[in-house]
Amino acid sequence: MIKNQSMSSLPARFSLVVVVVGITDSADLAALMSLKKQWQNTPPNWVKHDPCGRRWEGIYCNGSRVTDIILSGTNLAGPLPEDILSLSELQSLDLSNNRGLMGPLPTNIGSLKNLRSLVLVGCKFSGLIPESIGQLEKLTNLFLSSNQFIGPIPHSIGNLSDLVWLDLSDNLLNGTLPVSNKTTPGLDMLLKAQHFHLGQNRLSGDIPLKLFSSQMALLHIILNDNQLSGTIPDTLGLVRTLKVIRLDRNKLTGIVPDNLNTLTRMSELYLANNYLNGPIPDLTGMNLLAYLDLSNNPFNPQNVPLWFGTLINLTTLRMLNTGLRGNLPTGFFSLPQLQTVVLANNQLNGTVDIPANFSSNLRLLDLRNNSLRDFQGGAFTNSVLLGDNPFCQNPEAAGICKTIQPSNLSNFIPQLNCAPLSCFSDSTLGSDCKRPYLGSLVFRSYNFSDLTKTLYYNFLRDSLHPLLASQVPVDRVCLVSSSVDSNDFLVLNISFFPLGDAFFNRTGVSKIGNILNNHVFDTPYGPYYFDDLTYAAFPGPSKNIGLIIGTTISSFVLLLLAVCAVVYARRQRQIAKQAVNSNNAFVLWNQGKVPQLKGASWFSFEDVKQCTNNFSAGSEIGVGGYGMVYKGKLETGQLLAIKRAKQGSIQGADEFKNEIELLSRVHHRNVVNLIGFCYDKGEQMLVYEFIPNGNLREALSGKSGVKLNWSRRLMIALGAARGLAYLHELADPPIVHRDIKSDNILLDHHLNAKVADFGLSKPLTDHRDHITTQVKGTLGYLDPEYYMTQLLTEKSDVYGFGVVMLELVTGRRPIRKNKYIVREVRETMRDNGNAYSLVDPTISYVDLISLEEFVELAMKCLQGSGEKRPSMGEVVKEIEDLIQANNIYSVYEF
Repeated sequence: MIKNQSMSSLPARFSLVVVVVGITDSADLAALMSLKKQWQNTPPNWVKHDPCGRRWEGIYCNGSRVTDIILSGTNLAGPLPEDILSLSELQSLDLSNNRGLMGPLPTNIGSLKNLRSLVLVGCKFSGLIPESIGQLEKLTNLFLSSNQFIGPIPHSIGNLSDLVWLDLSDNLLNGTLPVSNKTTPGLDMLLKAQHFHLGQNRLSGDIPLKLFSSQMALLHIILNDNQLSGTIPDTLGLVRTLKVIRLDRNKLTGIVPDNLNTLTRMSELYLANNYLNGPIPDLTGMNLLAYLDLSNNPFNPQNVPLWFGTLINLTTLRMLNTGLRGNLPTGFFSLPQLQTVVLANNQLNGTVDIPANFSSNLRLLDLRNNSLRDFQGGAFTNSVLLGDNPFCQNPEAAGICKTIQPSNLSNFIPQLNCAPLSCFSDSTLGSDCKRPYLGSLVFRSYNFSDLTKTLYYNFLRDSLHPLLASQVPVDRVCLVSSSVDSNDFLVLNISFFPLGDAFFNRTGVSKIGNILNNHVFDTPYGPYYFDDLTYAAFPGPSKNIGLIIGTTISSFVLLLLAVCAVVYARRQRQIAKQAVNSNNAFVLWNQGKVPQLKGASWFSFEDVKQCTNNFSAGSEIGVGGYGMVYKGKLETGQLLAIKRAKQGSIQGADEFKNEIELLSRVHHRNVVNLIGFCYDKGEQMLVYEFIPNGNLREALSGKSGVKLNWSRRLMIALGAARGLAYLHELADPPIVHRDIKSDNILLDHHLNAKVADFGLSKPLTDHRDHITTQVKGTLGYLDPEYYMTQLLTEKSDVYGFGVVMLELVTGRRPIRKNKYIVREVRETMRDNGNAYSLVDPTISYVDLISLEEFVELAMKCLQGSGEKRPSMGEVVKEIEDLIQANNIYSVYEF
């Protein structure tokens, strides 16, 4: 307040006196000064001691009292001090996407009695969520996702009777879901809550019956990626308002409740990757259902249900490995919205007949590993996967089973220019260039699967942009790319361009973050969160804006080239600057850190083109999910195997980065040697030593012409085991292969085994003994403990190696005619203990030394619990003992 007495009222002996007094409440001022002292990177205008009067950036007041702190995405770092509790009139606190904020929340955070919105998404806060949080009686929005909170969900949250949004996803929370009893509150008391987002934690125990009731207003229940067990409570069917349910990737058992089909507002239903049994649920009446995933549950074998053809809004049906059998009804393919159908690994039979009036939206049909006898595709020319069906043995299947490949539906880059190309290549801005703010909208559920149709992204232009423009000078909101990540979340990488100035100020960035993270904006799709790429172009007197804009723009080029989710990106300014003028792929990788390469050479596209005779058909030696493999030859005469990634393949890009980083650090005679790589002219290629005798699977099947007697098989087992033991015990850091199978064990001139294909591999960094990660691998070799817990360890490789050992004995694939080799061997050994009845008939019985000991070792590797399996070092020792005892070393080069 400024108090100014008029001159006429002052005594003659005094001159004019003007006293300036700050209007900010003294207690609020002290609290904000404490924040300024303890935080790094606070706004530059936090210099005057009057935050309300001087309008500190991010601080909003009503008179002298601070009511809102909105500082999303402003690079803050430090703790959240107890002094913030002095802001007794605070109504909204948004510090989201400040990854430098860390430490525990104030124990007495419940003293902020007027707080209505607490948004701390995407920071590094840790410790327990304080019980006092239940004292925030006016709280409607609680967003604590993507932090490092531990311990149980506080029972006291049940006291927040006005709560609408509860988002605690992506933390380290454990314990059970809290419900009320006579003395304590629980989540069942949150009758106004519309959103329970509790996925990606470590919650365990049953889902309580009492958690749900007909009085609730829930729209979303997100509990994916936890360790929940027991059955799905039938009380879930009482919540008639529900639109989205995600219970996938837990340990749920039992029968799906019959009354689930009464949820007629349901749009997305995810129950995949559990242990649900009994009949496939009857979903008749769910006419608004668009996305359904029931995959990988041991349902009773059952004919295709009638409701398949009645869900008129269905876009996506995923029922991989669910016991389906019988014929697919022809009318099913005519559902008007149908885009993706994945029914692989079932028992479908008969003929698949796609009618002339099939859905014009249908893009992918995956029917691999069924018992289909015929396929009538008619005019359907989009992606069809039919491998491992009897139909594929027929001559007429040659042009279908082998040549129709899946188009890349998991990633999309629109052919739309958000700004002139010069804006992304020059270090200085032209007159029509802007510095965009980059971020990702990550949808935890969504109602479509065809990412290539731009109509799904029109809400960015028609809804989000007008809302932002009403509060922030935003010129454009543009889609950079879209993809489906490892959690089956839809990731929309977005650029926000400023209006007028060349860059956003902190207020602009913070308001964009608040509108999205506090869910002021309601998207037409399911629940989402917003994660940004740190904005480095804030104006300030000490910054060289031209340099910052030029270098950070190159980060946007990275997004266009690498199609990576910007949510995980970090940029080092100098590396990004070099990337503009360099053709070195490593400076374009997400973290901006060049890996330490040992002996891996860089090849230009012309080099590779020349050594493969312009990628001629005669140079082709194989094909995989990554792409085509070619044989090449250097001028020195060295033979090469060159894996060329399919254009636009996210999997290829990930494998490219992963294999170079891992293989450049490992050197062992039983691990395939990486010669170099090519990252040039939009191509991604990996260059290996050429291994002449193909892979073990081809040898066992007779395709490669290599004859493997029992002694050779023992030596191959030893070589592969030594390669794996090296990766687990001597590589730095240790490496888990994650896809051990006979296809990934190559045989050189002397039939020495070499472990290959590291596209799915994971390093065990920071002395960890496991990694929590999405389950990936190959059906038949997959460790059941890893499948159930998502905890990846070296013992997952041991399990896969045990399956390979059984392949060496039997010559069979792990899964043949819906029979699993592990179960067959276990039952045979249990019933008669005769391992000889299992042996590949191509092996001479005279040669079967130490067979029973070898099978016994394989079964040790296949124990259900990883703790009971031997290490690969122990496996090596046991195989060595078998070989030494029978004097095989003298026969083969070792």
